[in-house]
Amino acid sequence: MGTAQPNTASHPTAAVTRRNFMKLAIATGALAAAGPRVWAAEGTSEIPQRELGRTGERVSCLGLGGSHIGKVKDEAESLRIIRTAIDRGLTFMDNSWDYNDGDGVSETRMGKALRDGYRDKTFLMTKVDGRTKKEAMKQLDESLKRLQTDHLDLWQLHECIRLEDPDRAFDTGGAIEALQEAKQSGKCRFIGFTGHKDPVVHLRMLEMAGKHNFRFDTVQMPLNVLDAHFRSFEHLVLPKLVEQGIGVLGMKSMGSGVILKSDTVKPIECLHYALNQPTSVVITGIDSMKILDQAIEAAKTFKPMSNDEVASLLARTAAAAKEGKFELFKTTMKFDSTAQHPQWLGEESS
Repeated sequence: MGTAQPNTASHPTAAVTRRNFMKLAIATGALAAAGPRVWAAEGTSEIPQRELGRTGERVSCLGLGGSHIGKVKDEAESLRIIRTAIDRGLTFMDNSWDYNDGDGVSETRMGKALRDGYRDKTFLMTKVDGRTKKEAMKQLDESLKRLQTDHLDLWQLHECIRLEDPDRAFDTGGAIEALQEAKQSGKCRFIGFTGHKDPVVHLRMLEMAGKHNFRFDTVQMPLNVLDAHFRSFEHLVLPKLVEQGIGVLGMKSMGSGVILKSDTVKPIECLHYALNQPTSVVITGIDSMKILDQAIEAAKTFKPMSNDEVASLLARTAAAAKEGKFELFKTTMKFDSTAQHPQWLGEESS
């Protein structure tokens, strides 16, 4: 199944001119001010904690990305990374039913790492591809088995990247019914959705939720130093999430390393910029102890950025952000796992 690619020439966030940098910086500051409890919720471990929207939960401001865990060559090393992260205060665990070409290795490894009492120290999230209730529930049971738990703290509908995905999800017999049933039965505590392609899809998802008198607990989306200039989730979607008290899960702060190839920013700057948004969690890929140290250092050294600091970063990244050259998840199908494997959506959606 193909992925909708809007015409960026007429897209509302296709370009950001130099004279707008300070306006964008001020807007970012206004969003931060709109969620003071998020900023104030600091923990006592190495990693500060923030509130997860209106859920009443507190989670680490950084989350461990599940995809990268499955790519670590040595399983024992991947388990050591997870447990060390938890021991140092990183409580939010990200995962997905389909990571690593659907082989389940990321969830399986995390399940092993969360034995011996580690499950009780974490806020565990995974995602589902199934667009029908039947397929979604099947994948949920498989995820729970791999993760060796009887419930998730958060279950999210994965990769809402097509313009028709929101309508399909809320259709009779669609995935939203599975999310609701799982929450009611105790198989998950909270529910949300994710996507990386275009803010228009996220806005449609929120619109459909409103029409059905339905509220998501969380929304996951790209937030990075280039996003402000191109198809911006930060400027189109983030204000609505803050307004509705929905927990914001930032991802792709470095675009799987591609953003670093722009030679405009350093890893710590990428993480600091994402943390400067009113995010509950910034999910980051960690595939070595060195990268874990880097992530924790970013969390420990983060301080709210001034408007001038934000404007400086935006000015530095403007040229690289043009046309989404370094945000491949927006402009190519490279990161669209469900487009490459449409059968994961369920037989009625393939």
